[in-house]
Amino acid sequence: MTEELEILLEAAKKAKMSQEQAEQQRRSFAYGNTNIENPRITKETVNEEAEKLKRK
Repeated sequence: MTEELEILLEAAKKAKMSQEQAEQQRRSFAYGNTNIENPRITKETVNEEAEKLKRK
């Protein structure tokens, strides 16, 4: 591993995500995993369902 990569990894460990960033990452993860199994799933579908969950 290069020194530059080690520095970047250490910085990433200390980085704090905002709630908005965490939510965006969660939705992206959900889309990426569900779209593999079902190509009818879109980013819009994931966003709609995430909004429904937020209201509950």
